[in-house]
Amino acid sequence: MGAQHVAVSIDTSPPPSLPRAWYRHLYLQVLVAIVLGIALGHFAPATGEALKPLGDAFIKLVKMVIAPVIFLTIVTGIAGLRDLVAVGRVALKAMAYFLTFSTLALLLGMLVANTVKPGAGLVVNQAAADPTKIADYAAKAHDTTLSGFLLDMIPDTLVSALTAGNILQTLLVAILFGVALTMVGKPGERLLAALEDLSRVVFKLVGLVMILAPLGAFGAMAFTIGKYGLGAVASLATLVATFYLTSLFFVLVILGLVARASGFSIFRLIAYLKAELLLVLGTSSSESALPALIEKMEDAGCPKSVVGLVVPAGYSFNLDGTNIYLTLAALFIAQAYGIDLSWGQQAALLGVAMLSSKGAAGVTGAGFITLAATLAIVPTVPIEGMALILGVDRFMSECRSLTNFIGNAVATIVVSRWEGRLDSDRLDAALHGRAAGFAEFDPGSVKA
Repeated sequence: MGAQHVAVSIDTSPPPSLPRAWYRHLYLQVLVAIVLGIALGHFAPATGEALKPLGDAFIKLVKMVIAPVIFLTIVTGIAGLRDLVAVGRVALKAMAYFLTFSTLALLLGMLVANTVKPGAGLVVNQAAADPTKIADYAAKAHDTTLSGFLLDMIPDTLVSALTAGNILQTLLVAILFGVALTMVGKPGERLLAALEDLSRVVFKLVGLVMILAPLGAFGAMAFTIGKYGLGAVASLATLVATFYLTSLFFVLVILGLVARASGFSIFRLIAYLKAELLLVLGTSSSESALPALIEKMEDAGCPKSVVGLVVPAGYSFNLDGTNIYLTLAALFIAQAYGIDLSWGQQAALLGVAMLSSKGAAGVTGAGFITLAATLAIVPTVPIEGMALILGVDRFMSECRSLTNFIGNAVATIVVSRWEGRLDSDRLDAALHGRAAGFAEFDPGSVKA
């Protein structure tokens, strides 16, 4: 009787990973940190104000990795694409999107300001304003011109673009380097492979930095509440509430319609980015979540070449929240001083805001500085009136950053779809949390 051979199938696939404990989710850790920071800043203002270095240190750590992340993402994306015409097409589509929705945001802020009139209840004596309170901001605004902004895009050296912390300089050098690497052809393949390996290391570094996100959010929020207090909001509650509701309308309705037309839900996208949005809220800086946004957009099916171009450029040119703030705050100040601007004057204000919002791109506190630059060119509205809103600007900065962040996420998906290169299955899986690693940015399992 012959021997019988029995085939044995051995499953070598890794066992399914167990769900993480609830307390290990980054968004919950950041949320708890924000609540604790608010409590500490409210009940112990001096202590909360003293914790400012925690938030500053975390943001500096993030800024430390922003330039390498942008450079590696763009270079490997362009070189991997090997089609310079496609790169130019993506850039043109992105700028068309940015210009359209930046203008819509400015118009929305102007429309709401004329309808709600948040500053009409205040009657301010022009002579009573203290210009010394905004002297530093006015000086920065004076130094920030459109021509200066364009010249500042060019770094002093090729390497300084990666060390100066200027996003636009990094963007310019990365695009040029990626194009040059593509033109080299086969000899550049070894360098491209090395850069792809390096990107894995850098994104792992991002994961290590993000572990400290709750600590940074705690320190930044404790400082904000400790220094400015919740009472500052109450004194200008109408302006703050109007700005928040207008930004909410822009995100949920305008961007919501854009998202629906592109085949996804704005609510699903917000849920997908919840950890990053809480981090932006806690630190009042959208830059703190820039590396994570690049990672999440790639995980959601957007091609690396599109993500690398749209996200960094959007951080300078697609500032929806800042644009809403510009026209709303400028008209608030005019209304507070009893200045009745004609539609022609408001149109001029709109045009100036369009230019100045690009001139102050990438500057720390860009929203307030851009407002100063706008009012400096439009003498009808007194620039010293900015002192009226200085106390609540920090609270509005959080809303500006959140709106800017969501706007750039939507832009990345839309441009990817326009290019016909969006992986709809991956996007659907990411937004519904059906794929491992898509539900939230996990610092422990970052991949390039």
